[in-house]
Amino acid sequence: MAIISPTKSHQVFFNYRGEQLRHSFVSHLTDAFERHGINFIVDKYEQRGKDLKNIFARIEESSIALAIFSTRYPESSWCMDELVKMKKLADKGKIQVIPIFYKVSARDVRRQTGKFGDKFWNLARASITSGDQIKKWKEALECISGKMGLSLKNKSCEADFIKEIVKEVVRVIEAPELEEKDNHAEKKKRTHRSCLCELPHFKRSKTLTVFFFFFFSFLF
Repeated sequence: MAIISPTKSHQVFFNYRGEQLRHSFVSHLTDAFERHGINFIVDKYEQRGKDLKNIFARIEESSIALAIFSTRYPESSWCMDELVKMKKLADKGKIQVIPIFYKVSARDVRRQTGKFGDKFWNLARASITSGDQIKKWKEALECISGKMGLSLKNKSCEADFIKEIVKEVVRVIEAPELEEKDNHAEKKKRTHRSCLCELPHFKRSKTLTVFFFFFFSFLF
């Protein structure tokens, strides 16, 4: 069972096409996350019949999101709406989105071409949603696929790819902690340098006082 954190403490949200990847790639990836103690949330644990507001709340609780693009990803308006929400939060700096290209090219995702593009335009034509929402789908695809991500080609090893994803997520989780340590170390260095600068001044002042003491003692 997934480890679901009640807070935003490094929780990872999975955005993916369930019918294609739930019982294969994503299942193996969540197993790897559990072994490494990484908190995550996937929509298979949501109760059926709930609306997107519940999923959006889970996204807002997360600090990292994995957008796992695959050939069947754009079949789902649910996936697309989640992606729009993720982009909105990413633009505000509230979440870090890592694109994962599962046997699909970043170019096809960004430009909505190839098999990925065919699925997207089929969804757009069949969708009862507004043209404005379809525009937001396109903008989210272009934005998120343009970020630094990880790609799995058709003949690549999935086990090695999963290790790469885990390594990248751990790196993102640890980055703020390392930055805080570096800032603390730099602050200590500045404080130490400041003390060293003041020390010679103190010595000079003390020497000058001794000099005047002996000088005036000699005169009188």
